[in-house]
Amino acid sequence: MTNAPGRPATAGILNGPFQAVILSAAQNLCICLSFLLVLALAAPAQKPAPAPAVSGQAIDALTQQFLAVAPRRFNGSPGHLAAEKFIKDHFKPEAAKGNFIIDEFTANTPAGLQTMRNYIVRYPGKAPRPGETPGIIVLASHYETNYPLRDIAFYGANDGACTTALLIELGAYFRTHPPEGYSIWLVFDDGEEAVRQWSDSDSLYGTRHLAAKWYADGTLKRIKAFIVADMIGDKDLNILEEMGSTPWLRGVFRQAAANTHHAAYVFQTQGEEEDDHLPFLRRGVPSLDVIDVDYGPHTAATPDGYHHTAQDTIDKISPKSLQISADLFLETIRLINATH
Repeated sequence: MTNAPGRPATAGILNGPFQAVILSAAQNLCICLSFLLVLALAAPAQKPAPAPAVSGQAIDALTQQFLAVAPRRFNGSPGHLAAEKFIKDHFKPEAAKGNFIIDEFTANTPAGLQTMRNYIVRYPGKAPRPGETPGIIVLASHYETNYPLRDIAFYGANDGACTTALLIELGAYFRTHPPEGYSIWLVFDDGEEAVRQWSDSDSLYGTRHLAAKWYADGTLKRIKAFIVADMIGDKDLNILEEMGSTPWLRGVFRQAAANTHHAAYVFQTQGEEEDDHLPFLRRGVPSLDVIDVDYGPHTAATPDGYHHTAQDTIDKISPKSLQISADLFLETIRLINATH
């Protein structure tokens, strides 16, 4: 067949059945595109991930503020008084309701009698039945710095400062989200560090005093869990499985890590630590020490890494680790309420 002059060679093919097939395919394509456009317009926009209940960035910023006003907080120092004021200033709403308690006591130390103060902040929970008093979950951190290191620039950014900030931010959360189950009590305890050399009598002054006091007045019977936060702002976070802690609480914390997708930062190593949980553990209270003892490189000059050195500064901790810690504490509280 000879093509007409100036006519494309394929023009004749588009007539007849071929033209019908092509037109049908084009129509189907238009229908499909229209359908996809309708679906796209009808589909809801993807929601951003919800903001964490307690912000690691906020805890880090608060740690910096705390260190700015109270860099060295050994007992009897101006920094210690500044640290106490910092804590009190953040809980004026609780104080107005009678839920901020100052527990002042005199401790017999190797350096003589020293006045110390624990601060307790209470967030009442809901009674399981009318007329009953709800149980208590206690979250604790020491806020002072090491007394024997008072002559060096020891700031304790990880060792006392960031966990104090963590508890303050948790308090801000419970102020606007009152506990649905057990009451939450925050304890800022004094005198965790030894005054001369660590021993059963020269350490844990604040929690030893508080455990004895709460045993005497019956409060101890209401405590469902006593949980310590210590040195958990470390950039290289690795929370120790403290084997002396109550087994079921260790199990709850492990589940909290799985639920929050933080299992890689929890219980990769095991050991035993003497810490603020011991006075309560020894009196039969379920207790858990949440601590990262592997802090910084271990060298001949610093065998314990940054721990108890002038290098325990704000640059050694991270908002990410503080976010992980906050997530773990809130999920642990939720699980205790759900299962115990």
